[in-house]
Amino acid sequence: MNCEASIETEILVIGYGNTLRGDDGVGPRVAEAVGNLRLPGVRTLVCQQLSPEHAAPISLARTVIFVDAAVDAPKEVQFRRLAPNDTSQLMAHAADPRTMLALSRDVFGQVPQAWWLTIPAVDLSFREDFSPEGRRGYTEAVEKIQAFCVGSGEAAN
Repeated sequence: MNCEASIETEILVIGYGNTLRGDDGVGPRVAEAVGNLRLPGVRTLVCQQLSPEHAAPISLARTVIFVDAAVDAPKEVQFRRLAPNDTSQLMAHAADPRTMLALSRDVFGQVPQAWWLTIPAVDLSFREDFSPEGRRGYTEAVEKIQAFCVGSGEAAN
């Protein structure tokens, strides 16, 4: 997706992670797969990390779904509702989803409904394919997002 800040979006799916580090690349690959589904009202953004310029498209979405690999999470795909951080101050060159929501609020005055979809990551070695666990998480994540987008807009774990 081109990060044009002029197009309002029903649902924005942001997949982020390093596609050269095995399972860490599952977020971007899920966003690509969702984009290929061409669901009405759904736009996707693929990036290596969240950064301040993503606040503009986030502010224009009714709902945003952040998709990322998680090494320290339970061994299941999880869909969790998000709220913005109290502050939008960035402490590093990249931000987490809650900071991005706070930045959208503080700069653009808009905070969409937000969800964080995390996918278990077990192999972060230098490779472009996923572990068996990463492949299962990828498939489940695409299915969950598709169901969310065509359903009631509620996440089911």
